[in-house]
Amino acid sequence: MGKLILAEKPSVARNIAEALGCKTKKDGYIEGPGYVITWAFGHLLTLYDGKDYDEKLALWDFDYFPYIPGEFKYKIKNDSKNKKVVDKGAKKQLDIISSLINRKDIEEIITATDFDREGELIALLIFKYLNVKKPIQRILINEWTPEEVNKGLNNLKTNAQMSTLQDAGLSRQLADWVIGINFTAVATMKYTRGRGNLLNIGRVLMPTLKLIYDRELEIKNFKPEAFNELFTTFENQFGKYKGKFFHGSKDKFTNKESVIRLKDEVEGKPGVIKSKKVEIKNEYPQALFNLSNLQGFVTSKFNGWTADKVLKVAQSLYEKKYITYPRTESTALEESIKDKAKNVLTILKKDIPFKDEIVFNESKKVFNNEKVESHSAIIPTYIVPKNLDKDEMELYSSIKNRFLSQFMDASQYENTEIVTSVQGDNYERLFVTKGRILINKGWLKLYNEDKKEELLPNISENEKVESSDTTVVSKKSKPPAHYTEKTLLKSMETCGKGNKSQEQDDEESKILYGYSIGTAATRADTINKLKYARYISTKGKSLLITDIGSKLIENFPVKELMDTDYTGRLEKKLYDIEKGSYNKDEFLKEIYNFTRVGVRRIKSNRATIINDTRDVKEIKK
Repeated sequence: MGKLILAEKPSVARNIAEALGCKTKKDGYIEGPGYVITWAFGHLLTLYDGKDYDEKLALWDFDYFPYIPGEFKYKIKNDSKNKKVVDKGAKKQLDIISSLINRKDIEEIITATDFDREGELIALLIFKYLNVKKPIQRILINEWTPEEVNKGLNNLKTNAQMSTLQDAGLSRQLADWVIGINFTAVATMKYTRGRGNLLNIGRVLMPTLKLIYDRELEIKNFKPEAFNELFTTFENQFGKYKGKFFHGSKDKFTNKESVIRLKDEVEGKPGVIKSKKVEIKNEYPQALFNLSNLQGFVTSKFNGWTADKVLKVAQSLYEKKYITYPRTESTALEESIKDKAKNVLTILKKDIPFKDEIVFNESKKVFNNEKVESHSAIIPTYIVPKNLDKDEMELYSSIKNRFLSQFMDASQYENTEIVTSVQGDNYERLFVTKGRILINKGWLKLYNEDKKEELLPNISENEKVESSDTTVVSKKSKPPAHYTEKTLLKSMETCGKGNKSQEQDDEESKILYGYSIGTAATRADTINKLKYARYISTKGKSLLITDIGSKLIENFPVKELMDTDYTGRLEKKLYDIEKGSYNKDEFLKEIYNFTRVGVRRIKSNRATIINDTRDVKEIKK
């Protein structure tokens, strides 16, 4: 008797078939000893549209909203090109899955969709739609290599053990449908005029747009402050170096006249080396990649990349068995996979010239269960890829080098700080100079990058030096930078609570799991939707809000939907449902009440037109 395995995509089904030695290819499935492997194409089923419940909802009349179905229903998804007809491929594959489930020799079904909210939901909806009565089990693995597939099949979970993950996936889907359908319809009727104008309102879309709006406002309202710095060039027999005047903890001064007086006071006077400090500083590699950090790294390092493209290429590498599951929030590995990681390291370092410098260790930075949420960080598998295209190679190399770097020595710098004293009229004036020399590349050997060094001449404490070129430099403070995809992803990951200096690589910043805007799997799509809705535009790598986007934020009256904290708490509740510590029905009750109140608020709001595409003749009519 046989077992039926349901994969999420054909490529994954082929990986499973290869691992199990199933070689007989049929229409829509692969068969072999003891197993039949079939697949979905992602979501085959979708929720009913409003008009499917009641045709009058297609008319978009205020009187028909809010609308919340008493029972949510599903249908086969529509064709992507012609929304009025059923997707023939989806229907055919669903029929194949149904016929396989009902085969007499199939005694058991194994879910092998992605082990996350959406993957679990894909399988759940198919089994419910087909009214499956046979036992269902679940394979839980992080990669589709033959070794992991076989290990996973020996450690199956029951479908009942997946109930909380299923509840979380279903809650997310129903919440987004209710909020999206109601607020989009009512806001579009209220705030737009002309054909084809749709205001896309979403639970994750709105707070993300608000982040960009707030940053734009910060930049617009920024008032630059003038400040002045004083520099002097010092020289001994070995060379020159530049010093910057400081007093206490300050080295920038708003009063230019006082800085000019200081310049006149010290100009041309000799100096003496008051102190010289030399420290060896270690620079460690950044933590392993989760999806958001991988997207941020690649979009900022390479040209032509977006967060969405990173996810698509990573998904492709995952399905080809070259990397582990990419849609992860974690920046560490489970402690149980130390042996697997050691094996991967041994294979990957084999052809590296400095392979002896790559030594496996069990560092808590790398292996730490407390830093793992559902899935470990992204690393390569033991299968070495061949014939990667340029995009795949850039992404794979980024993941591979980040993994290898964890097992190399820190890079070392010699940091030197010199304080030079110049006697003023009444007080000594102090100038600081900092130098930095790379003395051991360590993990930086993995990267073909020249690190900037600041060289200083050979100099000793109490040595006298000559001075020249004393200069006052006037500058202005700069406004915050526009969001890039990298910095926006980080803000979404932390609900805008991240460090203000968001251009830094802060992979190791602590994340409160669940409290976020969207998930690793959905954030890139959210940015894409903002672009498609014409709420934001791009200029280089900067994300800019459009006039429509600004007007929407300023006039949309349901302010909670734009509140990053409110959104974060909703996402945290979905996380808690997944973990079994919050109730699905309570969550949906909150969403439904919120939607009813919000729709009433929009209806009673004054009708400010956010988007009007009517021409002059149409308006005159």
